[in-house]
Amino acid sequence: MKNVNNDFRHQSLQDRDTIADLLSSLQQGLKKGTLKFSDEDNAITLKPSGLLSLTIDASSNNELNVLDVRITWQGGKPNKLKKELKVSTS
Repeated sequence: MKNVNNDFRHQSLQDRDTIADLLSSLQQGLKKGTLKFSDEDNAITLKPSGLLSLTIDASSNNELNVLDVRITWQGGKPNKLKKELKVSTS
C-alpha cells in the first residue's frame, strides 16, 4: 500500500553489516540521482539533484549512541551553506 502523502519512514533493528550495505545502496542511488525506498507498508522514489544540504548529528553517552544523517534539497534552489566535512574510520 503506497502512502498518498509521499512520506516514507522505516525503523527496524539491523546488524552493522546490513546497515553498511544499506548506506552503500544510498551512496549508489545518490550518484545515479534516484533513491527508491520501500517496505511492506510504503514506497517512495526521490530524485536528488543540484546542491544538497548535508547535516550530521552525532552524540554518545553511557546508555545511548546516536548518529543522524539528513540530506535535503530543493528543486533548483542552491543552498549557500558549504563547510568542509572530514569523516575518519580511526
